[in-house]
Amino acid sequence: MGFLTCGECIGSTSVSDLSRLLQLPVRTISRKFILAHPLNTPYTQKTMAKVPSFKTRSNVMTEGESRAPNRAMLRATGFKDADFEKPIVGIASTWSEVTPCNMHIDKLALAVHAGAKKAGVMPQTFGTITVSDGIAMGHEGMRYSLVSREVIADSIEVVAGAERFDGIVAIGGCDKNMPGCMMAIARVNTPSIFIYGGTIMPGHLHGKDIDIVSIFEAVGQYQAKKIDAKELKAVECKACPGPGSCGGMYTANTMSSAIEAMGMSLPYGSTTPAITKQKRDECTAAGGQVYELIKLGLKPRDIMTKKAFENAITVVMAVGGSTNAVLHLLAMARAAEVELTMQDFNRISDKTPLLCDMKPGGKYLTVNLHKAGGIPALMRELLDAGLIHGDCMTVTGKTVAENLKSVKKAKSITPVIHDFNNPVMNRGPIVVMHGNLAPGGGVAKIKGIKKLQHRGPAKVYEGEEAAFEALKANEIVAGDTVVIRNEGPKGGPGMREMLAVTSAIIGQGLGQSVALITDGRFSGGSYGLVIGHVAPEAYVGGPIGLIKNGDIVVIDAQKKTLEVEVSEEEFARRRKEWKQPVPKYKRGVLRKYIQLVSSASEGAVTDALD
Repeated sequence: MGFLTCGECIGSTSVSDLSRLLQLPVRTISRKFILAHPLNTPYTQKTMAKVPSFKTRSNVMTEGESRAPNRAMLRATGFKDADFEKPIVGIASTWSEVTPCNMHIDKLALAVHAGAKKAGVMPQTFGTITVSDGIAMGHEGMRYSLVSREVIADSIEVVAGAERFDGIVAIGGCDKNMPGCMMAIARVNTPSIFIYGGTIMPGHLHGKDIDIVSIFEAVGQYQAKKIDAKELKAVECKACPGPGSCGGMYTANTMSSAIEAMGMSLPYGSTTPAITKQKRDECTAAGGQVYELIKLGLKPRDIMTKKAFENAITVVMAVGGSTNAVLHLLAMARAAEVELTMQDFNRISDKTPLLCDMKPGGKYLTVNLHKAGGIPALMRELLDAGLIHGDCMTVTGKTVAENLKSVKKAKSITPVIHDFNNPVMNRGPIVVMHGNLAPGGGVAKIKGIKKLQHRGPAKVYEGEEAAFEALKANEIVAGDTVVIRNEGPKGGPGMREMLAVTSAIIGQGLGQSVALITDGRFSGGSYGLVIGHVAPEAYVGGPIGLIKNGDIVVIDAQKKTLEVEVSEEEFARRRKEWKQPVPKYKRGVLRKYIQLVSSASEGAVTDALD
């Protein structure tokens, strides 16, 4: 499967080569089925009652005299007589000009469309939303980011449910696209493939690679007077050179890696750069491969099993992925009706070494991981070590072990992927903590932290902006524990990411001496001793809402504990005095979100909880 293992072969692979290498030719018949109904039979009145065996959903709107009005509408979109005999595949596109992550996805959707049509199905492209986390970061707009995940999932489910697609191909770019698409795919549960829009290429400045986190950290350096305005502008102009999602192992690349590990996207797709022929060829192949899944009757929930989620978590730990993976995988598991808890993350993290030296906190970007062999090379190492399940089925129609059989092992000298004798860390970097400050859990990423324990006085801020202003005023000093509350799913609302704050802490040189806890979230670009997703959140009366300035907070990442030195009697007294804040929004989508959203410990989902 060397066609996608290194940068030198980008753009050299044809669709037929990709199909051959996957050993699933675009037009061949599945080994489990025999085509009894020719798909090119001319459509006539005599064939109206004949339901093609692979039209398991769309037949309700294309077959029989009573569906003539439905067919009339479809004819207006380009359907011919013979096309009514073919399965219909929906292509969910998150194309948008509001973010570099998605600005090229219209072209990828066209490639999927062409591949699907060539394979013998009828593709129909439709749109869904995206927001840009990077552009929304640090202000009120970020409240809508996590909400967009739910809107994406709901909108794809709505269109797929109404149009009765026999299969789905979803293409996502920015952070919330991936889990949003996957939640919808799991809910609809018709043969589906996810395609990642691809990672951005690195920017270059002063002979070094830079990316979006470089400019967030440059803001902190500027505030600390470590760089001048001219240098800040230079970083700003070079950080994002074109289309694609943020280049480190931040949330977008973390989730694309998790989805590939889960078996729901084609091999190597999670690290392929956005603006390459290789990515377009992957899209064309996926358009054909979804027909193979339809013929196999292989549905998302056949692939998205508990063992597949365990594979995804293992890969997240081995690549050093974003803490947001906890939130999103919990939400995806719920959609797939798989029982997954925060303790599963601790269990897997404890036994999985960190093998990839990736940003944040490391040296390399996702394009470097792709050139080193991508997720298949990493999974080959994990499979050989017995850390992933090789018998899980994937969208190639083969198992994980079968997909990895021809993948070359990563060499021990590879700087991006380490071997088990020389891991970046002996355990996974994501830790779920519990204690009297977080009975429902809090999530931390301990990669790159020299000191895994912290004990210091709380400096409490009601919201992200107040904490950021305190940093600008140099009110936060070494030894402090910054507490940012009422930023949870309901209290925020929307559980904003704190990249502006965490990057300012790093930029001011306080990354190893200041801890931060919040009921909000962190960007995948955040690092340091920062604990998010603290549950229950302040808005519903969680302990984080009862902390006062000067309370001593004790964090122990090794013991996985998050405590505050306040007696239960004092907590009880404070609870009696506590009053729930007034909701920040009285109408609109954010008000609905406040009313519906669950705890972060349950994935912060808005579909009804059982």
